[in-house]
Amino acid sequence: MTYRLSYAALATLVAVGLAGCSKKQGNFESRFFTTVPTPVESVGESVPATVNGSLPAKFIQKNAKVTATPVLQWADGQATGQPVIIQGENVRANGQMVSYKEGGQVVIPYNAAYQPGMEKSELFLDFNVDQNGKLYTLPRVKVGYGVVSTSTLASAATVVPATAPDNFQKVISEKYSADIHFLINQANVRSSQTSKADYIDLNKKLIEASKAPNQEIAALTVNSYASPEGSYEFNEQLAQKREQNTASYLENQLKKDKITEFGELTSSFTPEDWEGFQELVEKSNIQDKELILGVLRMYKDPVQREKEIRNLSSVFNELADQILPQLRYSRVMATINVIGKSDQELLDLYNNDPAKLTNDELLYVATLTDDNARKMAVYKKAIELFPNDYRGYNNLGMTEYVAGDYSSAAGMFRKALSMNPQSKEAEMNLGLIDLLEGRYSSANEQIGRAAGIPEAADALGVYYLTQGETSKALNAFGSAKTNNAALAQILAKDYPAARNTLSAIANPDATTYYLTAILGARQNNENMVMSNLRQAVRLNPELLTRAKNDLEFASYNLSYL
Repeated sequence: MTYRLSYAALATLVAVGLAGCSKKQGNFESRFFTTVPTPVESVGESVPATVNGSLPAKFIQKNAKVTATPVLQWADGQATGQPVIIQGENVRANGQMVSYKEGGQVVIPYNAAYQPGMEKSELFLDFNVDQNGKLYTLPRVKVGYGVVSTSTLASAATVVPATAPDNFQKVISEKYSADIHFLINQANVRSSQTSKADYIDLNKKLIEASKAPNQEIAALTVNSYASPEGSYEFNEQLAQKREQNTASYLENQLKKDKITEFGELTSSFTPEDWEGFQELVEKSNIQDKELILGVLRMYKDPVQREKEIRNLSSVFNELADQILPQLRYSRVMATINVIGKSDQELLDLYNNDPAKLTNDELLYVATLTDDNARKMAVYKKAIELFPNDYRGYNNLGMTEYVAGDYSSAAGMFRKALSMNPQSKEAEMNLGLIDLLEGRYSSANEQIGRAAGIPEAADALGVYYLTQGETSKALNAFGSAKTNNAALAQILAKDYPAARNTLSAIANPDATTYYLTAILGARQNNENMVMSNLRQAVRLNPELLTRAKNDLEFASYNLSYL
């Protein structure tokens, strides 16, 4: 009798235990979860978030395997994240185990590519349960709302493509010189020196420049020297006399040739030309030149130097014959400016007879206007007249890019790069096309190869913004005054820097004002928000819809915009 009762009691206990194991998993509740951040914020062109769950004791059944899937849903779309397994302690799986007795914590990461419309959205968790092979679905739970999409304002379309430079110079400075040598210890200018070919050529250049309408003598200079032998006092007087005589001779020559228009005539003298002495010895074939150079390095005092060199009797005669005569001279130098065509002359030629312009002049003409259509016409003419120069194709592509014709621009950039594979401008511009079309790896490579050209910094900064790497973007932008640079500063919460950047933008556009409005919202400045939004919407009415959905402005009444 006792045995039967014990068996019955045991059976009852087992039945109760089995009933506990087969209890259906209960419904999840929103209060179990916290989403960071709330609202969700885009990072680059991604929308990441973390849902942290704190599940109570006796909630997750020991035999329950729950698949939680985050879903962001908005009016006309949804983006599903990676599912996460939450499991009871008797389940064999690789999920996050939660104790039945004590409860526990779970982490559900979410990430999706940004899509327009996500701003007004809700983040849910969907739950599917597998409990001893029995499959069923639990009601979804709301765990977050909205997306702040400010980072997506980064725009490759606003980056200025790289322009291949023209080599046009309005003023080309040309320098000419001639040396007048003197006998030892003498300072008179000899006719044998002024009748040498180099001095005659210099004189001819001066006469031609004085008569040419597009040339000017910008400067005349006389530098006179004495060789480093004898006393310093004597050499100082000798060098000064050579300077005076040479300058006087040049002035008389100018008067004789009736050259009255020239820049300042300056003159100077060097008593002992030790630098010239050392240079000539280094280039010479003197057998013991290393010994002489050693003396020059050892003794800094010029008197001691000369004494020690004279003591080298075996080589002093060679110095006296080969080196020292070359240091007794005056050098006459002239700077002559060749004046190129004026801007108006270039424009007149372009309008009337562009074939008379060089390619560099044509490319320069394009820089004289801010009208993109006008630039485009000039570059088309450059390609017509100079079809073998890659610069025309690259720069035409630049104007097409600015006009929004990205397909044609890409064709021009590829043509330019095929003509000149070393063109960093074309390389960077193709990187911009890749950046615009979301080929980020290729864009990074091409823009990286274009390092060193000014436009590459802004392009690289935008690349980093699309990748959510704000610190790298800030470094790339440096001191640039662009919308993209200001956006990076806003994302880094450096609001004073962002305000300085936005106010310094030379030609503010709708995006400039929109970013300034965001800056105002983040600093609780209502007047700054409303005044800049009005200007942004006036310039680009499409921004009105964005502004009304933008959670940056959730605290403001935008109905009257």
